[in-house]
Amino acid sequence: MERGATLVELVITIVIISVAIAGVVGAFALISGRSANPLNETRAVALAQLYMDEIITQKYDDQTPPGGVPRYTGSCSIGPEGGETRATFDDVDDYDGLNDSPPASAVSGVSGYDGFSVLVDVLCAGGEVGLPVSQAKRIDLTISVPGNQQFVFSAYRANF
Repeated sequence: MERGATLVELVITIVIISVAIAGVVGAFALISGRSANPLNETRAVALAQLYMDEIITQKYDDQTPPGGVPRYTGSCSIGPEGGETRATFDDVDDYDGLNDSPPASAVSGVSGYDGFSVLVDVLCAGGEVGLPVSQAKRIDLTISVPGNQQFVFSAYRANF
């Protein structure tokens, strides 16, 4: 007695394989549509690190002496002093309101970040970290990437 596949069995097999292929193709389409997200996230982190390194290394306030000793005892002030530009920013709060699109360092442009933008906000925030309000500043970086995604990074700069 010989055995073979009937026409009905072949049609059912073809239908099952077609459904499986459609599911796999749909999954690939979903994955390929989001393939730029991890790259943009990684680039946003690198860009935030560049800006944060530049800002955090500045003095706490314009009146802070070199080396930070004695500690600045005045009130918390935000914003650049008259006539300062990014190249001459000398304290953390000078960066408040900085909006770079495309991003740039204090010295030159940063290549490979077309479509990215950086917004910097600096706030008096000592109370958020258990210090008097005038003794710490919070730096918020908002990095906007292509595709209308935004990433917010924050750091504190204490008065020392």
